[in-house]
Amino acid sequence: MNMKQLCAKEALKYIKDGMCIGLGGGSTIGYLAEYLAKEERKITVVTPSDDTAELCKNLGLMVLSLEMTDYIDIAFDGCDELDKELNALKANSAIHTKEKIIASMAEKYVLLIDESKFYDTLPLKDSVTLEVIPQSRNYVQAQIEKLGGKAVMRKSGAKAGFVISDNGNYIMDTDFSNVAAFAGKPEELHQKLKQLTGVVETALFIDVVAFALRVCGDEVKVIEK
Repeated sequence: MNMKQLCAKEALKYIKDGMCIGLGGGSTIGYLAEYLAKEERKITVVTPSDDTAELCKNLGLMVLSLEMTDYIDIAFDGCDELDKELNALKANSAIHTKEKIIASMAEKYVLLIDESKFYDTLPLKDSVTLEVIPQSRNYVQAQIEKLGGKAVMRKSGAKAGFVISDNGNYIMDTDFSNVAAFAGKPEELHQKLKQLTGVVETALFIDVVAFALRVCGDEVKVIEK
C-alpha cells in the first residue's frame, strides 16, 4: 500500500453510511472513492471535479450536483501547501472556487497530504491562483504588480487561448514567493487579493480546514490547530 492509499484508507474511518460527503480531485481522492465503492458505503458524493464525478459514477456511487445541496457532512481534498495553522494553498487546479463552496458547506473540511507538503508557514512557492472576471484581467494584473507580485494568465494546452474556469472566468497564476511583506502572512495576502475588484476567489484556504491527515512514512498523523 503506497502513501496515498494509506491516507485514503485512514479517511474512511470518518465516513458513515447516510452521509453526504465532498470529494475533491487527485489520485488520493480517487483511492478513497474506490475504497468507498469496495465497502459498498451508502453515501452521497458532491464534487467540484468532473474527473472525480465520472469516477464515482463508474464505481456505482451516487453523485449529487453541487447546486442541489446546501449541506455536506464531511469533505476531503488535497492541497499543494499546508502550514501548522491549517492555512492551505491549492495552486494547480482551476476549480478552487467550487472547492471553497464545498468547504463552506461542509461540517468538516479535511485535507489529505504527505509530509512533503507540510510547512511551519506557507512558503507560497506554488502559484497563488486566482479566478478572475475576464473584463478585470488587466486591472488585476496591474494591482498584483503594485503589491510586489507577478501575474501571468494560465494558457490552455488543449486549445489556443487562456484557461477558462467552469464559471466562465479566467485563471491567473500569481507569484508572491519573494515578497517579504507577505512572508508568513497568508491571511493578509488573501484579504488583499480578495479586495481587488474582479477577483472571484483565491486559491488560499484560510480558516476553513478542520484538520488534516498527514502521511509520515507508514503512519498517518492527525494535524489540528
